[in-house]
Amino acid sequence: MHTAQDLIVCEHCDSVYRRRTLARGEVADCAVCGAVLDRHQWVSIDGQFALIVTAFIVFVIANVSPIVTLGLSGMSAATTLWGAVIAMWNDGAQIVAFLSAMTLFFFPLSQILIFGWVLWFARSGRRAPWFAQAMTALVSVKPWSMIEVFMLGTLVAVVKAHTYFDVVPGAGIWAFGVLTLLITVFSSLDPRELWTLTREDKA
Repeated sequence: MHTAQDLIVCEHCDSVYRRRTLARGEVADCAVCGAVLDRHQWVSIDGQFALIVTAFIVFVIANVSPIVTLGLSGMSAATTLWGAVIAMWNDGAQIVAFLSAMTLFFFPLSQILIFGWVLWFARSGRRAPWFAQAMTALVSVKPWSMIEVFMLGTLVAVVKAHTYFDVVPGAGIWAFGVLTLLITVFSSLDPRELWTLTREDKA
């Protein structure tokens, strides 16, 4: 007799499988539709929590530090992410400014805070309050976090601007680079594993 914790249900075709322990680098695929059912978690819960705390610190640095400093004829100007968003808003590009603020600040921050919330409780094997809602929100928010796209666009812009200005990368762009690496690490992790590793508190 298997409990719900011992079973995996494919979210694409609803096929049911018995869960088994995966070796390092191993991925379990659905035999019916080929979707990924489970993958080996190579970072422990404590390790994931340490990474999410690091991501939060780097995120703060990225948003308060200048991204680049442009120099021309002895004059220089530096801007942060929010400085660029405000400039776009004042120039009449409100839609672009709004989308930039949401995809580069609010959605990534929500993802970090929600993940940190569930991991804080998961470290002791417990499920956080509103665990199901938090996991649903985490899946919904993840595709809208576009730090990687911003980083690529910024690098292209810096290379082109170097033709006309003296460009000095600021702490913000380095922080965004580190944040991109951390997001890549988190993309290789499957948060659904927390359903198996945690238990509901007994009332």
